[in-house]
Amino acid sequence: MHDPRVDQLARQLVRYSTSLKKGEKVLIDLYDAPESIGLALIREARAKGAVPVLRLNQSRLTREMLKGATDEQYQVISKGLMAEMKEMDAYIAVRGSHNIAETSDVDGKKMQVAMRHLRPVLDQRVKKTKWCVLRWPTPSMAQQAGMSTEAFEDFYFDVCLVDYKSLVPAAKALKKLMDKTELVEIKGPGTDLRFSIKDIPAVVCAGTCNIPDGEVFTAPVKDSIEGVLSYNAPTIYQGIPFDSVKLTFEKGKVVKAESPGKNKELNKILDSDAGSRFIGEFALGYNAAIKHPMRDILFDEKIGGSFHFTPGQAYEEADNGNRSQVHWDLVCIQRKDYGGGEIWFDGKLIRKDGVFLPKALAKLNG
Repeated sequence: MHDPRVDQLARQLVRYSTSLKKGEKVLIDLYDAPESIGLALIREARAKGAVPVLRLNQSRLTREMLKGATDEQYQVISKGLMAEMKEMDAYIAVRGSHNIAETSDVDGKKMQVAMRHLRPVLDQRVKKTKWCVLRWPTPSMAQQAGMSTEAFEDFYFDVCLVDYKSLVPAAKALKKLMDKTELVEIKGPGTDLRFSIKDIPAVVCAGTCNIPDGEVFTAPVKDSIEGVLSYNAPTIYQGIPFDSVKLTFEKGKVVKAESPGKNKELNKILDSDAGSRFIGEFALGYNAAIKHPMRDILFDEKIGGSFHFTPGQAYEEADNGNRSQVHWDLVCIQRKDYGGGEIWFDGKLIRKDGVFLPKALAKLNG
């Protein structure tokens, strides 16, 4: 039987997230996703008078391509993808995953070859199109979240179909506060961090570029970060799982990086290029419907009461000048059930144990 929530999601992606208009070309990029969401997106795009273009991907085939990656191969691939992307006004990606560790045995150097050539395509998409990226619920994701398949599907649609529009006023109030802030201090178990966000604009994310959504992000002044940060959300990057990542900063640079049993792998990623040991994003998550991490960053970075502090590439909208092929959203949850913590803006306590204190931000607490 057809699930009507699929149609609701497609409608939200087309009419709110990307706001498709008549005549606009939209690339619908399906990655191990079922026909149902593809059909719904194509039909919804046509209903708005837009021009749908379809691309299909499979993770096992992608892995095989990556295992033998060469410069010549990915020059050809990126050239074709870039030509296609330049034709697009919008981009909607639905990414399923039968195995989140599918690329875990791909050699890191091969991965770097591919990422180096594909990065310009990503930049074109992010900078030049209206885009939205989301996961698709699968049994492997349910298992990853420690939930039954049916319970996870219910959770998925609950967090994806949030009334994001109602959260915009409070999110804008947080942006306004961040825009006038110079010094940020973050304190918590294993964390004592200080940095500046002066003159770097904050950006509201409320159901447009990512689904599920719920964050306001900026970036630290590149060389201003001092102290230590202990992340408590498990993560996966380049197919490799990491737990309890701890970073020590001096003059903005990661001078020490630790993760139990994975120090070598962690430091290899952070040595990818000149920018991968610097931070490109600082963001506060506020989706109260997402409470616990599941090693899927599109969900985990939005967790209510969390923040993420991202080694690597800065976004154009909040650009601190850092450039890297890496962009790794590592998450720390500061609610009481995760050990608590505090965030201070210019000496004023803004969030304690995951709860925003200013009245204008109360809606973000759920």
